[in-house]
Amino acid sequence: MRPPVAYDDSLEKLRSDEEAVKSGLRKSFRKIITATRRDLGHASRGVHAKSHALLEGTLHVRSGLPPELAQGLFAGSGSYRITARLSAIPGDPLRDAVSGPRGFALKIHDVPGDLLDDTHGVAVQDFLFANGTAFGAPDAGVFLKMLRLLALTTDRAEGAKALLSRCLRFVQRGLGRVARRSAALDALGGFEPTHPLGDRFHSQVPCRYGDYVAKFDLVPESESFRRLTGRHIDIDHDPIAIRRAVGRVLAQEGGSMSLRVQLCRDLATQPVENAQIAWSEETSPFQCVASVDFPPQRGWSEEKSRQIDDSLSFSPWHGLVAHRPLGNIMRARRVAYPFSAKLRAGLNGCPMRFLPERGVSEE
Repeated sequence: MRPPVAYDDSLEKLRSDEEAVKSGLRKSFRKIITATRRDLGHASRGVHAKSHALLEGTLHVRSGLPPELAQGLFAGSGSYRITARLSAIPGDPLRDAVSGPRGFALKIHDVPGDLLDDTHGVAVQDFLFANGTAFGAPDAGVFLKMLRLLALTTDRAEGAKALLSRCLRFVQRGLGRVARRSAALDALGGFEPTHPLGDRFHSQVPCRYGDYVAKFDLVPESESFRRLTGRHIDIDHDPIAIRRAVGRVLAQEGGSMSLRVQLCRDLATQPVENAQIAWSEETSPFQCVASVDFPPQRGWSEEKSRQIDDSLSFSPWHGLVAHRPLGNIMRARRVAYPFSAKLRAGLNGCPMRFLPERGVSEE
């Protein structure tokens, strides 16, 4: 196996159109968020608007990691309180019958080390995940084109979207028997309605990993989660079927996931700037560095939603210098995410925080 690529500032290659793309992202997020505020009376996130679960737990860093894995937050064993948000990806809170990929965001509290300026001195490390090994666009310019199309249909024709989703799921099952499923059709509503606690989640885009560069994933670890892998949820008859299914498992058993790292070992096949290319697991397999434990708890409530959905901001730029986000998509997120958070906070009259208020987990 090749040695990991050493981190260096020169790994990033800025494009001439990045400022224009960032401006376009701000306009599209404004259109999406103001549309949901106008029609629903409440401003949601520009993406990942609907939460399926809002959780408290603990991250346990493994002891005895080899030097190339013992980097940044994972340089030594330890346990950290986390807040997690499992969500649907669209920017409007659609019924679950519109089946798309899911997101999983982790906020790790009270982390040691030098912080990025965007954390404003709050000692947190955020990691963001989604279904799918790679991002749906190679760069922010292509993502902006996709977002503009989504903005045109925000909070419109939900019934038609649900019907389209059912058709696309049928098409995707057919494709899966003869070829690879289409990631584009998944994003449009053809995602298989699997139980998210049994799913695998990917960071999709890289970040610094101390002396190196890496991507992350989350995979089920406990038997309570692993037995859900591939299990379907009936989403066509209950608008919050996923929330209910997740809530039952969390209330009765809880569970755990493995946080794993994939080190960049070949820049030619594992690029930093092209987010649409999945890094080969043969070249660089994922290796476990920590466990994420969720004790039995209530998976979702209105109170949790006020504390986390409305008041808490997740961003890959909230974190340690040792895990600085890398690449075109990450640089765009540095502008788009705080813009979205500030806009919805202003529209809802609710201040935004990095940290939830104490007591959220005491339900």
